[in-house]
Amino acid sequence: MAALLLLAATFARAASPEEMLAKRKAEAAIDLGTKQGVQLVKGEWRYSDTKIIEIDFKGAGTDGQPGTVPNKAYDFTPHAGRADFDDSKWEVIDPTTLDKRRSAGKLAFNWYRIQITVPERVGTFDPTGSTLVFSTSLDDYAEIWVDSEIPRAAGQSGGSVIKGWNAENRLIIGRGIKPGQRIQLAIFGVNGPLSNPPTNYIYMKYASLEFHKVPAGPVAVAPHEVNVEVIRLDPAIDKIVPPNPKLFKLAEGFQFTEGPVWSRAGSLLFSDPNANTIYKYNAPHAKLSVFKSHSGYFGKDIAEYFQPGSNGLTLDPQGRLTINEHGNHRVTRLENDGRLTVLADKYEGKRLNSPNDLVYRSDGTLFFTDPPFGLPKFYGDPRKELPYSGVFALYKNQLRLVSTDLKGPNGIAFSPDEKYLYVGNWDTEKKIIMRYEVSADGTLSNGAVFFDMTQAAGEDAIDGIKVDQQGNLYVSGPGGLWIISSEAKHLGTIIPPKHPHNIAWGADDGKTLYMTAQGSLYRMPLNIPGMRPDAGIGDLSQAK
Repeated sequence: MAALLLLAATFARAASPEEMLAKRKAEAAIDLGTKQGVQLVKGEWRYSDTKIIEIDFKGAGTDGQPGTVPNKAYDFTPHAGRADFDDSKWEVIDPTTLDKRRSAGKLAFNWYRIQITVPERVGTFDPTGSTLVFSTSLDDYAEIWVDSEIPRAAGQSGGSVIKGWNAENRLIIGRGIKPGQRIQLAIFGVNGPLSNPPTNYIYMKYASLEFHKVPAGPVAVAPHEVNVEVIRLDPAIDKIVPPNPKLFKLAEGFQFTEGPVWSRAGSLLFSDPNANTIYKYNAPHAKLSVFKSHSGYFGKDIAEYFQPGSNGLTLDPQGRLTINEHGNHRVTRLENDGRLTVLADKYEGKRLNSPNDLVYRSDGTLFFTDPPFGLPKFYGDPRKELPYSGVFALYKNQLRLVSTDLKGPNGIAFSPDEKYLYVGNWDTEKKIIMRYEVSADGTLSNGAVFFDMTQAAGEDAIDGIKVDQQGNLYVSGPGGLWIISSEAKHLGTIIPPKHPHNIAWGADDGKTLYMTAQGSLYRMPLNIPGMRPDAGIGDLSQAK
């Protein structure tokens, strides 16, 4: 009996959030198999078969990873999981025909896609702040992508991946949702069993949305792998990104994430400027907590701001946290006793715009960018007192304006030898990275365009920039995270499910890249350690 009890305890597990929500009655629901339901979410079902194709690949090397010996493998087309996939030429299907038998039958695969917009009301129910669940069942199997992401964890059954023959797939697709929010769903259908393809076809039995009024705030999730794409443009990237790259999701449900920095205490600090909060992610225990509330603004007109909170974070040579505060127009330093010291808030008597990103030189000189992106009306905001967007240097307690070259100076980083300073431009009409020579007194000279992404596809301009110990740049640019050599050669691009707006190196060896990506937090093991603040802050649980 004791052995049986031990065995039962070994296999016991906590119910997943999806399973717990399945046991409660939703406050509201929408049937996506009806015209009324699809109209309510302003959606449109689109459909495509897939084809199996032969591709060039690589055989396994001695380490079990893709090696150097070419081989042939099989894949399917199209790959339609990403939110930005163009399905405009696909067949539009009547939602009442989701149960129509589709595909060619036998060994078959297909795609269903729909973009939903959270409605203002579902009947009398206000969905604001709800947790949104999508539920479906396909004959025979299904996998579900949500806004470009398909999570998978060891032993996982259901949710985003196949649960079982004709089983229900059920997963959370939004936390703390807001009316008008758009969510892209892509459902991959499979006919099975695969080892003995049946004489039937693929169809969707049902599809529905459930709105649950339960606490939805940011949460740490059990670290699990999610999809990542690496575009390799130069063989040099193979020394940086492993041949079988892995990306892990750590937390989700944020309004927006920015400004990460790693501490030696084994935790990552990062900002949610929209929520006016700095969060702390404890990596060894996969725990999330609030490190500092009111991280960038404490004014009464905070409702007017889109991003009032802190943005960039870094550590000074003594290991003290330095914070760019959007709403307060200033840069502050968190002392070891919890007090805040204002390092910079005015230049020549005029308030700074909204300090964005920052980096220390090893001698303690602080460099930061100051666009107006934290102000409610950006460039036209009446709170904007400076007529330019500047790059500043705080040298021996003296604030110096060192550049006004860019309309939207944003990400900022040093080369490993600190000879050069890189500054990225968030300007959709001029997506460039500038490189400057840096003098001992913090002044800049010989500024020149280091790299130009203006013609690259994608709405994003240039956000965070970091550098590894070999001088390669990692740049949040259009479409993903660009890796650029110190010779200005584009080596490749890492494309996570959500766009990474900023990054930081963590872990003991400095080779783990943490990504703050819209509402999520990811980490990715790489091969080269990064340049990062060398000191660590103490294990503070809550800042004052």
